[in-house]
Amino acid sequence: MNTLVMYPSHQFSEEDKKMYYILTDDFPYGSKLFPAGSICYLNEQTFLHHISMGSTRFWRFVMVEDGSVVTMDVESLQPLNEKMADFLLAVSNVHERLNCFLDCQLLDAAMKARVGQQVFAELNHQTFPGVIRYIGKLHKSPWPSGLCPVYFGVELQGDGDGKGHCDGTYNGTKCFKCKPGGGIFLPFNKLQFLPMPEDTKLKEVEKLDGIQEMPVKVGEAVGFYLDDAFTRGIAMDVYKEGSTWMVKVCLEDEAIMDGFRIIPMDSVVKEELLLPAFEIEADSGPQDRLKCKRSESETEKETKPPSLDVNSMVQIDLEKGNSVTGTIRWVGCLPNTREKVAGVELDEEKGVSDGELQGIRYFSCPPKRGLFVKLESCQPDMRFQTNSHTPWESLELSGPDTPAVFSNLPPLRDEMAVKVLSGRMRGIQGHCNSCYMDAALFSLFSCTSVLDSMLYKPSFPPELQVQKILRDKIVNPLRQNGFVAARSVMDLRHHLTEKGQCSSFATSEKDPEEFLNLIMHRILGIEPLLKLQSGRLKEQECYYYQIFMDKQEDLVVPNVQQLVEHSFLSSDLKLVEIPSCFIIQMPRFGKEYKMFSKIIPSLELDITDLLQDSPRECFVCGDAATRECSACFKDKMFADTGLKQYCDPCCRQAHSHYQRKAHRITELHIPEEFHRAFCQGNRRVPREKLELFAVLCIETSHYVAFVKYGPEKENWMFFDSMADRHGDENGYNIPTVTLCPEVAKYLEMPVAALAMEQPRDMEGVAKRLFCDAYMYMYQSKRMALYK
Repeated sequence: MNTLVMYPSHQFSEEDKKMYYILTDDFPYGSKLFPAGSICYLNEQTFLHHISMGSTRFWRFVMVEDGSVVTMDVESLQPLNEKMADFLLAVSNVHERLNCFLDCQLLDAAMKARVGQQVFAELNHQTFPGVIRYIGKLHKSPWPSGLCPVYFGVELQGDGDGKGHCDGTYNGTKCFKCKPGGGIFLPFNKLQFLPMPEDTKLKEVEKLDGIQEMPVKVGEAVGFYLDDAFTRGIAMDVYKEGSTWMVKVCLEDEAIMDGFRIIPMDSVVKEELLLPAFEIEADSGPQDRLKCKRSESETEKETKPPSLDVNSMVQIDLEKGNSVTGTIRWVGCLPNTREKVAGVELDEEKGVSDGELQGIRYFSCPPKRGLFVKLESCQPDMRFQTNSHTPWESLELSGPDTPAVFSNLPPLRDEMAVKVLSGRMRGIQGHCNSCYMDAALFSLFSCTSVLDSMLYKPSFPPELQVQKILRDKIVNPLRQNGFVAARSVMDLRHHLTEKGQCSSFATSEKDPEEFLNLIMHRILGIEPLLKLQSGRLKEQECYYYQIFMDKQEDLVVPNVQQLVEHSFLSSDLKLVEIPSCFIIQMPRFGKEYKMFSKIIPSLELDITDLLQDSPRECFVCGDAATRECSACFKDKMFADTGLKQYCDPCCRQAHSHYQRKAHRITELHIPEEFHRAFCQGNRRVPREKLELFAVLCIETSHYVAFVKYGPEKENWMFFDSMADRHGDENGYNIPTVTLCPEVAKYLEMPVAALAMEQPRDMEGVAKRLFCDAYMYMYQSKRMALYK
């Protein structure tokens, strides 16, 4: 039996370089359990010895937090550098710590964070804006490892002002300066990091000791006294000279010296912003005249209609007041014409061609969708233009297009997801049958990073353009602003149309699996998510799994676990490896026929018994399994869930019954390392479980999504890209994200009671989750590290 050994701290010299690791699975050792997320280390010499000797996978590690020495399987550990370990140690809850490590983007953002950076801080289950004023350690290392947690000192702002715990002082040490109750110290998992401004001078200004907000910034109108006369000008530069901050001012009266003065900041008074409030006299100097010209050009730019080109979305007024909408596919001059002509692919079958005119093909589109008109007859599609009377502030901020966001942002979780995503005009705006793509993208990227490899995989033109649109115009804006305008998705659809050789991707309704297969396989070429083995047949690779099974009379209201096990068993399938993302399509055919009226979402999918050549547990006694019997899976004498595998004694006893003597028993392969560890006393079979993160649903040809944004059963949000509409044909769709905690009530309900529940009586949107499920998405954050 394993025993816990305590070694004196001097056994591992502090001068030795240490190799740090984090435990990714719970690990029982003797009478103690080391939970996943625990951090351990060994010195570099020991590490090199193991490598050079080619020793077994079981090495001895020192646990950071209690100094105990434990023999562990290196397969259950992930390496850390010292900086990562310091940041992770500040997260006291080991399970949250592991999630922070697996969500590598958040940890990476924390390690790159700078003093002066804007953040959102989580405090008492609320989120407040703030500014980082300190990054570092708050005390000496209490452990022999030399590691010490790194915390962030944040000055709270806005609604959080006065809700902090200190004035920047910790245990008598002044870490930064702010007013009492304005500061707080937090680990990085309680922060959402916002991108730093690009202006390096502003970065330096934000680091100024004792000044939390600069009184004057470049470009602002200022005033000061010069020879007892009040003089006005524009701040052209702000910089530090020794210990004094100076402002370089462009003077209003150019007759004074060379038109510039260097003034101490303490002597400068800020007036109003330079443009547009700083009024200009008509007969002022050349500098003022230059500003007048700039103002005129800006006015002209504002009144000038936007230029139209290929891929512009337009509307065209026809006779009798009718109008049509579409996308410009070609611009040029036709034979015998001097005026520019636009070839437009219409959203509806109101055209006269398929992109061909007088025997010459100018572009390709479905029949009766093509139309050739004068370019001047085209107007920007008003559904995608900013309307000053639009009641939705988010739409006004987005304008006709979602601004690209080039900072790589982590997914939204917990309170931050609620703050950024929930509400009207949130999520991804739908347009022209795009719901299949809107729901899939929102599910895959809003609250998880499991497929972020799609965004950063090295690509080459023209695939690179698709990746840039997906990353910079859809995913990053969604994670930063909570809203993506329809034009960004339409841009992606046009590029998919070109690369997928399918002219209807930008206009017609598709299925999510068709979109996922196209973008993952044919365009971005990412590694298949699933590797499956059926008997002795060749290994198969795919991106999602379609459940096929005969009607099971005993499954009235099945859960996803049962459906997957039945499907794998009936097809004699095994998973060759643990998938990082497991996308499962439910047993339904078309949009009408559903095999089951309700399906219960399994929040965890246990795939231990679905893995090929993986350690198994005897379902009778819990010992290591050596045999598997598929016939016992359907035997009424046993439990109605779970595949059936046995150790040798239990297998003989179970099959001694005359009704089971004809069962075909399969021998299981036990990995040698596991067999050795099992014989040494570690009698525990590790369970491999995937976590549910999203569900796509369909009802009457319209796709919506449910997304799990936190660990609690109530942490569900519902997304509909076309939940509401503003206006008629010339209006636009209003995407909406709503919280739906009522889902938890039905997840906890007994199966018999849920079966009797009438869909029309179910609260909120829960009916759609349980009755309209089309595709379930599961993830393994641990395996995502390798993909």
